[in-house]
Amino acid sequence: MMVQLERRTFVVALVLAVVAGGALGAFTATRAELRRAPAVAQAPVAPLPIVPVQMPPQGGTFAAIADAIKPAVININTFARGGLQGRTPFEEFFGEEFYRRFFGEVPERIPQRSLGSGVIVDPTGIALTNAHVVERATEIEVVTLDGGKHKAKVIGVDKKTDLAVLKLDDGKATFKYARLGDSDRMQVGDWVLAVGSPFGLQATVTAGIISAKARQLDQGPFDDFLQTDAAINPGNSGGPLVNMQGEVVGINTAIVAGGSGIGFAIPSNMARKIYTELRDKGRVTRGWLGVSIQQLTPELARSFGARESKGVLINEVVPDSPAAKAGLKPGDILLEFEGRPMEATSDLQRAVGFFSPEHVAKVKVWRDQGEKILEIKVGQAPEERQAQQQRPGAKARSMLGLEVRPVTPDIARQLNLRSTDGVVVVRVEDGSAAAEAGVQRGDVIKQVNGQTVRTMPDFERLTRDVKEGDPLTVLLQRGQMSLYVAFRVGRG
Repeated sequence: MMVQLERRTFVVALVLAVVAGGALGAFTATRAELRRAPAVAQAPVAPLPIVPVQMPPQGGTFAAIADAIKPAVININTFARGGLQGRTPFEEFFGEEFYRRFFGEVPERIPQRSLGSGVIVDPTGIALTNAHVVERATEIEVVTLDGGKHKAKVIGVDKKTDLAVLKLDDGKATFKYARLGDSDRMQVGDWVLAVGSPFGLQATVTAGIISAKARQLDQGPFDDFLQTDAAINPGNSGGPLVNMQGEVVGINTAIVAGGSGIGFAIPSNMARKIYTELRDKGRVTRGWLGVSIQQLTPELARSFGARESKGVLINEVVPDSPAAKAGLKPGDILLEFEGRPMEATSDLQRAVGFFSPEHVAKVKVWRDQGEKILEIKVGQAPEERQAQQQRPGAKARSMLGLEVRPVTPDIARQLNLRSTDGVVVVRVEDGSAAAEAGVQRGDVIKQVNGQTVRTMPDFERLTRDVKEGDPLTVLLQRGQMSLYVAFRVGRG
Protein backbone atom coordinates (compact mmCIF):
# COMPACT_ATOMS: atom_id res chain seq x y z
CA MET A 1 0.00 0.00 0.00
CA MET A 2 2.79 2.38 0.94
CA VAL A 3 4.59 1.76 -2.32
CA GLN A 4 1.44 2.35 -4.34
CA LEU A 5 0.76 5.66 -2.56
CA GLU A 6 4.33 6.78 -3.10
CA ARG A 7 4.06 5.93 -6.79
CA ARG A 8 0.86 7.96 -7.13
CA THR A 9 2.41 10.93 -5.35
CA PHE A 10 5.39 10.79 -7.69
CA VAL A 11 3.11 10.61 -10.77
CA VAL A 12 0.99 13.56 -9.59
CA ALA A 13 4.10 15.61 -8.85
CA LEU A 14 5.53 14.80 -12.25
CA VAL A 15 2.30 15.81 -14.03
CA LEU A 16 2.17 19.10 -12.07
CA ALA A 17 5.78 19.81 -12.95
CA VAL A 18 5.15 19.22 -16.64
CA VAL A 19 2.03 21.42 -16.60
CA ALA A 20 3.83 24.14 -14.65
CA GLY A 21 6.78 24.01 -17.01
CA GLY A 22 4.48 24.42 -20.00
CA ALA A 23 2.69 27.37 -18.41
CA LEU A 24 5.96 29.04 -17.51
CA GLY A 25 7.16 28.68 -21.11
CA ALA A 26 3.95 30.27 -22.37
CA PHE A 27 4.40 33.31 -20.13
CA THR A 28 8.10 33.90 -20.92
CA ALA A 29 7.92 33.48 -24.71
CA THR A 30 6.45 36.57 -26.37
CA ARG A 31 4.52 36.45 -29.64
CA ALA A 32 7.35 38.31 -31.38
CA GLU A 33 9.85 35.73 -30.25
CA LEU A 34 7.59 33.00 -31.51
CA ARG A 35 7.31 34.72 -34.90
CA ARG A 36 11.11 34.98 -35.12
CA ALA A 37 11.54 31.29 -34.37
CA PRO A 38 12.85 29.42 -37.45
CA ALA A 39 10.48 27.02 -39.13
CA VAL A 40 11.37 23.32 -38.73
CA ALA A 41 10.83 21.24 -41.85
CA GLN A 42 9.46 18.02 -40.40
CA ALA A 43 6.18 16.22 -40.24
CA PRO A 44 4.07 16.87 -37.17
CA VAL A 45 4.52 14.16 -34.53
CA ALA A 46 1.29 12.72 -33.21
CA PRO A 47 1.31 12.44 -29.41
CA LEU A 48 0.95 9.02 -27.81
CA PRO A 49 -2.68 8.27 -26.97
CA ILE A 50 -3.72 8.69 -23.37
CA VAL A 51 -4.68 5.22 -22.14
CA PRO A 52 -6.75 4.88 -18.97
CA VAL A 53 -4.67 2.87 -16.52
CA GLN A 54 -6.41 -0.05 -14.84
CA MET A 55 -5.55 0.32 -11.17
CA PRO A 56 -6.08 -2.42 -8.60
CA PRO A 57 -9.74 -2.49 -7.51
CA GLN A 58 -11.18 -1.19 -4.27
CA GLY A 59 -8.90 1.76 -3.72
CA GLY A 60 -5.64 -0.02 -4.52
CA THR A 61 -6.22 -3.41 -2.89
CA PHE A 62 -6.71 -6.90 -4.27
CA ALA A 63 -8.35 -8.05 -1.04
CA ALA A 64 -11.81 -8.79 -2.48
CA ILE A 65 -10.39 -10.91 -5.31
CA ALA A 66 -8.03 -12.76 -2.96
CA ASP A 67 -10.88 -13.50 -0.52
CA ALA A 68 -13.03 -14.81 -3.37
CA ILE A 69 -10.44 -17.14 -4.89
CA LYS A 70 -8.64 -18.55 -1.84
CA PRO A 71 -11.41 -20.99 -0.75
CA ALA A 72 -11.11 -22.73 -4.14
CA VAL A 73 -7.31 -23.12 -3.95
CA ILE A 74 -5.99 -26.33 -2.42
CA ASN A 75 -2.71 -27.51 -0.97
CA ILE A 76 -1.77 -30.90 -2.44
CA ASN A 77 0.36 -33.33 -0.45
CA THR A 78 1.52 -36.36 -2.41
CA PHE A 79 3.17 -39.46 -0.98
CA ALA A 80 5.25 -41.86 -3.04
CA ARG A 81 7.15 -45.03 -2.19
CA GLY A 82 10.01 -46.13 -4.40
CA GLY A 83 11.28 -44.65 -7.66
CA LEU A 84 13.75 -41.86 -8.19
CA GLN A 85 12.25 -39.66 -5.52
CA GLY A 86 13.26 -42.19 -2.89
CA ARG A 87 16.95 -42.41 -3.77
CA THR A 88 19.52 -41.55 -1.19
CA PRO A 89 21.91 -38.68 -1.99
CA PHE A 90 24.71 -41.26 -2.33
CA GLU A 91 22.74 -43.21 -4.94
CA GLU A 92 21.84 -40.02 -6.81
CA PHE A 93 25.53 -39.20 -7.17
CA PHE A 94 26.99 -42.64 -7.95
CA GLY A 95 23.95 -44.56 -9.24
CA GLU A 96 22.17 -47.68 -7.99
CA GLU A 97 24.48 -50.14 -9.76
CA PHE A 98 27.56 -48.69 -8.06
CA TYR A 99 25.78 -48.79 -4.68
CA ARG A 100 24.66 -52.39 -5.18
CA ARG A 101 28.13 -53.55 -6.29
CA PHE A 102 29.90 -52.26 -3.20
CA PHE A 103 27.19 -52.22 -0.52
CA GLY A 104 24.79 -55.00 -1.50
CA GLU A 105 21.08 -54.54 -1.98
CA VAL A 106 19.67 -51.04 -2.08
CA PRO A 107 17.79 -50.29 1.14
CA GLU A 108 14.01 -50.03 1.12
CA ARG A 109 12.81 -46.67 -0.04
CA ILE A 110 11.70 -44.11 2.47
CA PRO A 111 8.26 -42.74 1.59
CA GLN A 112 8.66 -39.40 -0.14
CA ARG A 113 6.43 -36.38 0.33
CA SER A 114 6.05 -33.44 -2.00
CA LEU A 115 3.93 -30.32 -2.04
CA GLY A 116 1.97 -28.61 -4.76
CA SER A 117 -1.16 -26.59 -5.36
CA GLY A 118 -4.40 -26.91 -7.28
CA VAL A 119 -7.72 -25.20 -7.85
CA ILE A 120 -11.25 -26.60 -7.56
CA VAL A 121 -13.21 -25.82 -10.73
CA ASP A 122 -16.43 -27.74 -10.05
CA PRO A 123 -18.62 -27.86 -6.93
CA THR A 124 -18.46 -31.67 -6.94
CA GLY A 125 -14.77 -31.47 -6.03
CA ILE A 126 -13.10 -31.63 -9.44
CA ALA A 127 -9.72 -29.88 -9.27
CA LEU A 128 -6.96 -28.98 -11.72
CA THR A 129 -3.25 -29.22 -11.00
CA ASN A 130 -0.01 -30.05 -12.81
CA ALA A 131 0.77 -33.57 -13.99
CA HIS A 132 4.23 -33.31 -12.42
CA VAL A 133 2.67 -32.57 -9.02
CA VAL A 134 0.90 -35.95 -8.85
CA GLU A 135 3.35 -37.99 -10.92
CA ARG A 136 4.48 -41.16 -9.09
CA ALA A 137 2.08 -40.40 -6.23
CA THR A 138 0.63 -43.44 -4.47
CA GLU A 139 -1.48 -41.35 -2.11
CA ILE A 140 -2.84 -37.80 -2.46
CA GLU A 141 -4.10 -35.63 0.38
CA VAL A 142 -5.75 -32.26 -0.26
CA VAL A 143 -6.00 -29.49 2.32
CA THR A 144 -8.58 -26.73 1.81
CA LEU A 145 -8.45 -23.19 3.18
CA ASP A 146 -10.53 -24.10 6.25
CA GLY A 147 -7.99 -26.77 7.21
CA GLY A 148 -10.13 -29.67 6.02
CA LYS A 149 -8.20 -32.70 4.77
CA HIS A 150 -9.57 -34.78 1.92
CA LYS A 151 -8.38 -37.81 0.01
CA ALA A 152 -8.13 -37.30 -3.74
CA LYS A 153 -7.78 -39.58 -6.73
CA VAL A 154 -6.43 -38.89 -10.19
CA ILE A 155 -9.12 -38.86 -12.88
CA GLY A 156 -6.69 -38.27 -15.73
CA VAL A 157 -3.25 -36.95 -16.60
CA ASP A 158 -1.95 -35.31 -19.78
CA LYS A 159 1.83 -35.08 -19.60
CA LYS A 160 2.09 -33.25 -22.92
CA THR A 161 0.42 -30.19 -21.40
CA ASP A 162 1.43 -30.97 -17.78
CA LEU A 163 -2.19 -31.03 -16.61
CA ALA A 164 -3.95 -33.41 -14.24
CA VAL A 165 -7.54 -33.65 -13.04
CA LEU A 166 -8.29 -34.74 -9.47
CA LYS A 167 -11.50 -35.69 -7.68
CA LEU A 168 -11.80 -34.93 -3.99
CA ASP A 169 -13.43 -38.03 -2.61
CA ASP A 170 -14.81 -37.84 0.91
CA GLY A 171 -18.55 -37.80 0.43
CA LYS A 172 -18.84 -34.04 0.87
CA ALA A 173 -21.68 -32.64 -1.21
CA THR A 174 -20.22 -29.41 -2.55
CA PHE A 175 -16.99 -27.43 -2.54
CA LYS A 176 -16.27 -23.79 -3.19
CA TYR A 177 -14.92 -23.49 -6.71
CA ALA A 178 -13.49 -21.00 -9.20
CA ARG A 179 -14.62 -20.21 -12.74
CA LEU A 180 -12.36 -20.73 -15.74
CA GLY A 181 -11.95 -17.47 -17.64
CA ASP A 182 -11.00 -16.67 -21.24
CA SER A 183 -7.21 -16.59 -21.46
CA ASP A 184 -7.33 -15.32 -25.05
CA ARG A 185 -8.73 -12.02 -23.81
CA MET A 186 -5.78 -11.41 -21.52
CA GLN A 187 -3.36 -8.75 -22.74
CA VAL A 188 0.23 -8.03 -21.88
CA GLY A 189 0.12 -5.63 -18.96
CA ASP A 190 -3.14 -6.95 -17.42
CA TRP A 191 -3.13 -7.44 -13.66
CA VAL A 192 -3.15 -11.01 -12.33
CA LEU A 193 -2.87 -12.80 -8.99
CA ALA A 194 -1.04 -16.08 -8.40
CA VAL A 195 -2.36 -18.18 -5.52
CA GLY A 196 -0.85 -21.33 -4.07
CA SER A 197 1.37 -22.90 -1.43
CA PRO A 198 4.97 -21.87 -2.15
CA PHE A 199 7.31 -23.85 0.12
CA GLY A 200 4.19 -25.20 1.85
CA LEU A 201 2.92 -21.74 2.88
CA GLN A 202 -0.76 -22.26 2.14
CA ALA A 203 -3.01 -19.58 0.61
CA THR A 204 -0.15 -17.29 -0.44
CA VAL A 205 -1.28 -14.54 -2.82
CA THR A 206 1.11 -12.60 -5.08
CA ALA A 207 0.30 -9.91 -7.63
CA GLY A 208 1.79 -8.97 -10.97
CA ILE A 209 0.96 -8.57 -14.63
CA ILE A 210 0.88 -10.67 -17.77
CA SER A 211 4.43 -10.16 -19.05
CA ALA A 212 4.07 -12.03 -22.36
CA LYS A 213 1.83 -14.48 -24.17
CA ALA A 214 2.44 -17.61 -26.27
CA ARG A 215 5.81 -18.29 -24.64
CA GLN A 216 7.56 -21.48 -25.79
CA LEU A 217 9.91 -23.24 -23.38
CA ASP A 218 10.89 -26.23 -25.55
CA GLN A 219 8.90 -28.52 -23.26
CA GLY A 220 6.87 -29.99 -26.09
CA PRO A 221 4.78 -29.22 -29.17
CA PHE A 222 1.95 -27.70 -27.13
CA ASP A 223 3.92 -24.96 -25.39
CA ASP A 224 1.79 -21.80 -25.32
CA PHE A 225 2.43 -20.31 -21.89
CA LEU A 226 1.34 -17.07 -20.28
CA GLN A 227 4.36 -15.36 -18.70
CA THR A 228 3.86 -13.40 -15.50
CA ASP A 229 5.95 -11.49 -13.00
CA ALA A 230 3.63 -12.45 -10.13
CA ALA A 231 5.93 -14.34 -7.76
CA ILE A 232 5.78 -18.09 -8.40
CA ASN A 233 7.94 -20.44 -6.34
CA PRO A 234 8.27 -24.20 -5.73
CA GLY A 235 4.93 -25.33 -4.31
CA ASN A 236 2.93 -22.93 -6.50
CA SER A 237 2.78 -25.53 -9.26
CA GLY A 238 -0.81 -26.32 -10.16
CA GLY A 239 -2.26 -23.23 -8.50
CA PRO A 240 -4.35 -20.66 -10.37
CA LEU A 241 -3.42 -17.44 -12.11
CA VAL A 242 -6.43 -15.17 -11.66
CA ASN A 243 -7.71 -12.06 -13.48
CA MET A 244 -9.39 -9.03 -11.93
CA GLN A 245 -12.80 -10.71 -12.16
CA GLY A 246 -11.60 -13.58 -9.98
CA GLU A 247 -11.55 -16.00 -12.93
CA VAL A 248 -8.80 -18.56 -13.49
CA VAL A 249 -6.91 -17.60 -16.66
CA GLY A 250 -3.94 -19.92 -16.14
CA ILE A 251 -2.55 -22.88 -14.20
CA ASN A 252 0.88 -22.02 -12.82
CA THR A 253 3.39 -24.58 -14.00
CA ALA A 254 7.00 -23.40 -14.34
CA ILE A 255 9.62 -20.89 -13.28
CA VAL A 256 12.99 -19.90 -14.67
CA ALA A 257 15.70 -21.31 -12.43
CA GLY A 258 17.59 -18.40 -10.93
CA GLY A 259 15.18 -15.92 -12.50
CA SER A 260 13.31 -13.27 -10.59
CA GLY A 261 9.77 -12.41 -11.59
CA ILE A 262 9.63 -14.92 -14.45
CA GLY A 263 6.90 -17.52 -14.14
CA PHE A 264 4.69 -19.39 -16.60
CA ALA A 265 1.12 -20.63 -16.62
CA ILE A 266 -0.89 -22.93 -18.89
CA PRO A 267 -3.64 -20.80 -20.51
CA SER A 268 -7.11 -21.55 -19.20
CA ASN A 269 -8.54 -22.10 -22.68
CA MET A 270 -6.05 -24.93 -23.22
CA ALA A 271 -6.70 -26.25 -19.71
CA ARG A 272 -10.47 -26.21 -20.29
CA LYS A 273 -10.26 -28.52 -23.31
CA ILE A 274 -7.85 -30.92 -21.60
CA TYR A 275 -9.86 -30.89 -18.37
CA THR A 276 -13.13 -31.62 -20.16
CA GLU A 277 -11.70 -34.61 -22.02
CA LEU A 278 -9.93 -36.02 -18.99
CA ARG A 279 -13.06 -35.63 -16.88
CA ASP A 280 -15.38 -37.18 -19.46
CA LYS A 281 -13.14 -39.83 -21.05
CA GLY A 282 -10.09 -40.16 -18.82
CA ARG A 283 -7.80 -39.41 -21.76
CA VAL A 284 -7.14 -36.74 -24.37
CA THR A 285 -7.84 -37.27 -28.07
CA ARG A 286 -5.83 -35.12 -30.46
CA GLY A 287 -6.13 -34.33 -34.11
CA TRP A 288 -3.78 -35.87 -36.67
CA LEU A 289 -2.92 -35.03 -40.26
CA GLY A 290 -0.22 -37.61 -40.97
CA VAL A 291 2.59 -35.36 -42.17
CA SER A 292 6.19 -34.64 -41.25
CA ILE A 293 7.02 -30.97 -41.22
CA GLN A 294 9.96 -28.61 -40.88
CA GLN A 295 10.56 -24.91 -40.45
CA LEU A 296 10.54 -22.90 -43.67
CA THR A 297 13.81 -20.97 -44.05
CA PRO A 298 14.30 -18.06 -46.50
CA GLU A 299 16.49 -20.30 -48.66
CA LEU A 300 13.82 -23.03 -48.81
CA ALA A 301 11.12 -20.45 -49.50
CA ARG A 302 13.07 -19.15 -52.50
CA SER A 303 13.66 -22.66 -53.78
CA PHE A 304 9.90 -23.35 -53.74
CA GLY A 305 9.09 -19.97 -55.29
CA ALA A 306 7.24 -18.71 -52.22
CA ARG A 307 6.70 -14.98 -51.77
CA GLU A 308 8.00 -14.96 -48.19
CA SER A 309 9.42 -17.36 -45.63
CA LYS A 310 6.18 -17.77 -43.69
CA GLY A 311 4.52 -21.13 -43.41
CA VAL A 312 5.40 -24.73 -42.58
CA LEU A 313 7.08 -27.00 -45.11
CA ILE A 314 5.67 -30.52 -45.51
CA ASN A 315 8.47 -32.98 -46.19
CA GLU A 316 6.59 -36.29 -45.87
CA VAL A 317 2.99 -37.47 -46.11
CA VAL A 318 1.97 -40.77 -44.50
CA PRO A 319 0.15 -43.06 -46.97
CA ASP A 320 -3.63 -43.34 -46.40
CA SER A 321 -3.47 -40.57 -43.79
CA PRO A 322 -5.98 -37.68 -43.65
CA ALA A 323 -3.39 -35.45 -45.34
CA ALA A 324 -2.84 -37.96 -48.15
CA LYS A 325 -6.58 -38.40 -48.73
CA ALA A 326 -7.01 -34.61 -48.93
CA GLY A 327 -4.24 -34.29 -51.51
CA LEU A 328 -1.41 -32.74 -49.48
CA LYS A 329 2.00 -33.43 -50.99
CA PRO A 330 5.63 -33.21 -49.91
CA GLY A 331 6.88 -29.77 -50.88
CA ASP A 332 3.59 -28.06 -50.04
CA ILE A 333 3.98 -25.01 -47.79
CA LEU A 334 1.09 -24.89 -45.35
CA LEU A 335 0.21 -21.22 -44.83
CA GLU A 336 -3.04 -21.30 -42.84
CA PHE A 337 -5.02 -23.80 -40.80
CA GLU A 338 -8.66 -22.85 -40.27
CA GLY A 339 -7.82 -19.24 -41.11
CA ARG A 340 -4.96 -18.99 -38.63
CA PRO A 341 -1.50 -18.20 -40.02
CA MET A 342 1.05 -20.97 -39.52
CA GLU A 343 4.45 -19.33 -39.05
CA ALA A 344 6.24 -22.06 -37.10
CA THR A 345 6.04 -25.82 -36.85
CA SER A 346 4.73 -25.50 -33.30
CA ASP A 347 1.80 -23.41 -34.59
CA LEU A 348 0.65 -26.29 -36.77
CA GLN A 349 1.29 -28.91 -34.09
CA ARG A 350 -0.88 -27.02 -31.60
CA ALA A 351 -3.60 -26.18 -34.10
CA VAL A 352 -3.97 -29.77 -35.29
CA GLY A 353 -3.46 -31.31 -31.86
CA PHE A 354 -6.34 -29.34 -30.36
CA PHE A 355 -8.62 -29.74 -33.39
CA SER A 356 -11.47 -32.21 -32.89
CA PRO A 357 -10.93 -35.46 -34.79
CA GLU A 358 -13.44 -36.35 -37.52
CA HIS A 359 -14.12 -32.66 -38.23
CA VAL A 360 -13.15 -30.96 -41.49
CA ALA A 361 -10.50 -28.24 -41.48
CA LYS A 362 -9.69 -25.82 -44.28
CA VAL A 363 -6.01 -25.33 -45.00
CA LYS A 364 -4.26 -22.93 -47.35
CA VAL A 365 -1.09 -24.18 -49.04
CA TRP A 366 1.45 -22.77 -51.44
CA ARG A 367 2.03 -25.08 -54.40
CA ASP A 368 3.25 -24.52 -57.96
CA GLN A 369 3.65 -20.75 -57.59
CA GLY A 370 0.14 -20.29 -56.23
CA GLU A 371 -2.17 -20.67 -53.25
CA LYS A 372 -4.65 -23.53 -52.95
CA ILE A 373 -7.41 -24.27 -50.44
CA LEU A 374 -7.82 -27.88 -49.35
CA GLU A 375 -10.30 -29.49 -46.98
CA ILE A 376 -8.99 -32.17 -44.64
CA LYS A 377 -11.04 -34.45 -42.44
CA VAL A 378 -8.71 -34.51 -39.45
CA GLY A 379 -8.08 -37.93 -37.98
CA GLN A 380 -7.42 -39.02 -34.42
CA ALA A 381 -3.79 -39.16 -33.41
CA PRO A 382 -2.80 -42.78 -32.85
CA GLU A 383 -1.46 -43.72 -29.46
CA GLU A 384 2.29 -43.30 -29.40
CA ARG A 385 2.97 -46.98 -28.93
CA GLN A 386 0.46 -47.87 -31.64
CA ALA A 387 2.08 -45.38 -34.01
CA GLN A 388 5.44 -47.00 -33.37
CA GLN A 389 4.08 -50.44 -34.08
CA GLN A 390 2.94 -49.28 -37.52
CA ARG A 391 6.52 -48.54 -38.54
CA PRO A 392 9.12 -51.08 -39.79
CA GLY A 393 11.03 -52.75 -36.99
CA ALA A 394 8.54 -51.37 -34.50
CA LYS A 395 8.54 -54.35 -32.17
CA ALA A 396 12.26 -54.09 -31.51
CA ARG A 397 12.18 -50.31 -31.20
CA SER A 398 9.19 -50.40 -28.86
CA MET A 399 10.96 -52.86 -26.57
CA LEU A 400 14.18 -50.86 -26.70
CA GLY A 401 12.29 -47.72 -25.77
CA LEU A 402 13.76 -45.62 -28.57
CA GLU A 403 13.16 -44.66 -32.18
CA VAL A 404 15.88 -44.32 -34.79
CA ARG A 405 16.21 -43.03 -38.34
CA PRO A 406 18.90 -43.18 -41.03
CA VAL A 407 21.74 -40.66 -40.84
CA THR A 408 21.18 -38.48 -43.89
CA PRO A 409 23.88 -36.12 -45.21
CA ASP A 410 21.89 -33.21 -43.77
CA ILE A 411 21.75 -34.85 -40.32
CA ALA A 412 25.46 -35.65 -40.55
CA ARG A 413 26.20 -31.96 -41.18
CA GLN A 414 23.96 -30.85 -38.31
CA LEU A 415 25.60 -33.31 -35.89
CA ASN A 416 29.10 -32.63 -37.25
CA LEU A 417 29.61 -36.29 -38.20
CA ARG A 418 32.38 -37.51 -40.50
CA SER A 419 30.14 -40.05 -42.27
CA THR A 420 26.54 -41.21 -42.57
CA ASP A 421 27.26 -44.61 -40.97
CA GLY A 422 24.94 -45.58 -38.14
CA VAL A 423 21.38 -44.68 -37.16
CA VAL A 424 20.40 -41.56 -35.23
CA VAL A 425 18.17 -41.66 -32.14
CA VAL A 426 15.22 -39.30 -32.68
CA ARG A 427 13.16 -40.22 -29.60
CA VAL A 428 13.76 -41.93 -26.26
CA GLU A 429 10.77 -43.13 -24.28
CA ASP A 430 10.58 -41.69 -20.78
CA GLY A 431 11.33 -44.29 -18.12
CA SER A 432 12.60 -46.87 -20.62
CA ALA A 433 15.73 -48.93 -20.04
CA ALA A 434 17.51 -47.00 -22.80
CA ALA A 435 16.66 -43.70 -21.13
CA GLU A 436 17.83 -44.97 -17.75
CA ALA A 437 21.10 -46.13 -19.35
CA GLY A 438 21.71 -42.63 -20.67
CA VAL A 439 20.76 -42.87 -24.36
CA GLN A 440 19.82 -39.39 -25.62
CA ARG A 441 18.10 -37.92 -28.62
CA GLY A 442 20.75 -37.10 -31.23
CA ASP A 443 23.01 -40.03 -30.30
CA VAL A 444 24.20 -42.11 -33.25
CA ILE A 445 24.19 -45.89 -32.74
CA LYS A 446 27.37 -47.41 -34.21
CA GLN A 447 27.25 -50.92 -32.76
CA VAL A 448 24.78 -53.32 -31.15
CA ASN A 449 26.35 -56.13 -29.11
CA GLY A 450 29.65 -55.69 -30.93
CA GLN A 451 28.11 -55.81 -34.42
CA THR A 452 28.57 -52.78 -36.67
CA VAL A 453 25.52 -50.69 -37.57
CA ARG A 454 25.93 -48.75 -40.82
CA THR A 455 22.35 -48.63 -42.10
CA MET A 456 18.77 -49.04 -40.94
CA PRO A 457 18.68 -52.65 -42.24
CA ASP A 458 21.70 -53.40 -40.04
CA PHE A 459 19.90 -52.05 -37.00
CA GLU A 460 16.68 -53.91 -37.89
CA ARG A 461 18.59 -57.19 -38.32
CA LEU A 462 20.46 -56.87 -35.03
CA THR A 463 17.38 -55.95 -32.96
CA ARG A 464 14.67 -57.95 -34.76
CA ASP A 465 14.77 -60.96 -32.44
CA VAL A 466 15.42 -59.25 -29.11
CA LYS A 467 13.27 -60.42 -26.22
CA GLU A 468 12.41 -58.82 -22.93
CA GLY A 469 15.29 -59.21 -20.53
CA ASP A 470 17.97 -59.66 -23.21
CA PRO A 471 21.16 -57.71 -22.43
CA LEU A 472 22.28 -55.12 -24.98
CA THR A 473 25.56 -53.25 -25.23
CA VAL A 474 25.36 -50.28 -27.57
CA LEU A 475 28.18 -48.09 -28.87
CA LEU A 476 27.06 -44.49 -29.26
CA GLN A 477 28.62 -41.49 -30.92
CA ARG A 478 27.70 -38.24 -29.21
CA GLY A 479 29.32 -35.35 -31.02
CA GLN A 480 33.02 -36.14 -31.16
CA MET A 481 32.76 -38.55 -28.21
CA SER A 482 32.13 -42.30 -28.28
CA LEU A 483 30.66 -44.19 -25.34
CA TYR A 484 29.15 -47.57 -24.52
CA VAL A 485 25.87 -48.07 -22.66
CA ALA A 486 24.43 -51.37 -21.43
CA PHE A 487 20.87 -52.24 -20.45
CA ARG A 488 18.33 -55.04 -20.53
CA VAL A 489 15.55 -54.88 -23.10
CA GLY A 490 12.17 -53.77 -21.85
CA ARG A 491 13.27 -53.08 -18.28
CA GLY A 492 13.22 -49.44 -17.18
